[in-house]
Amino acid sequence: MTATAVEPAVHLGVTQRRAMVSEWIKFRSLRSTWWSIGVALLISIGLGVLFSALRGNDIATHGGFEPDPTALSLRGFYLAQLAVAVLGVLFVTGEYSTGMIRATLSAVPRRVPVWAAKIAIFAAVIFVITLVAAFIAFLGGQAVLAGYHVKSGFIVGPRGGIAFRPGASAGALHSLGVPITHPGALRAIFGAALYMVGVGLLGLGCGFAIRNAGGAIATLFGLLLVLPLLAQALPSSLQQHVSKYLPLLAGTAGMNNGKDKDLLAPWTGLGVFAIYVVVALGIGLYVLRRRDA
Repeated sequence: MTATAVEPAVHLGVTQRRAMVSEWIKFRSLRSTWWSIGVALLISIGLGVLFSALRGNDIATHGGFEPDPTALSLRGFYLAQLAVAVLGVLFVTGEYSTGMIRATLSAVPRRVPVWAAKIAIFAAVIFVITLVAAFIAFLGGQAVLAGYHVKSGFIVGPRGGIAFRPGASAGALHSLGVPITHPGALRAIFGAALYMVGVGLLGLGCGFAIRNAGGAIATLFGLLLVLPLLAQALPSSLQQHVSKYLPLLAGTAGMNNGKDKDLLAPWTGLGVFAIYVVVALGIGLYVLRRRDA
């Protein structure tokens, strides 16, 4: 009997780049990815244009205050965030439900690269897509608002907006739309994209921490939607000071003009929201490293 020579296996080694390539393949291979992104795009752009048309017609016909034309065209992101949040949860919990996480952690025994790769891939894709959506929503919304004109003077509103008085005998003819060079417009567009990334990463952190899609989604929706409702039960002297530090109002402050006294300043709000995101991802990493798959 002659011995058969066996070539030694080539160990390629685990690198962060290879972990990211693996996560990218998983991310783009999931049908839920493109369904969620499609829904988010449809809602954020469609509702932004729709709300701009409805509000523009109402102001041109009846007058009134419009707090912020830029924020009006980005209003659809308040609903679109739910699709992105669910996608963040499913990107993690999908592997736990199918058992694929065991193969992932066998290939990458050090768990930090997996955690970091999921964050990097998800954040990059969602930021680019939602930034494009925010530009389209803004331009579409302002194009609709530009079709409505009022003849009136400008009067500063209670939240920094403008009061229009249709039919006034004095004053020039003003368009309701604003250009992209309008103060705060670009910041609001980027703020919308950053908020959507943060919401998705919150879902990612909840997914790592809870490992069950239903439980993670319920926890995430509780943080975003239920906490503001509970805050309304607080005494009025506390309500205003507490509510603006909650995830929803803090994060969406970046989509507003910064003149609303009930909200934090745009970048301050995004900074507070980032703390929630970091804490959620940190808890997720702790659970990932402490528990078996």
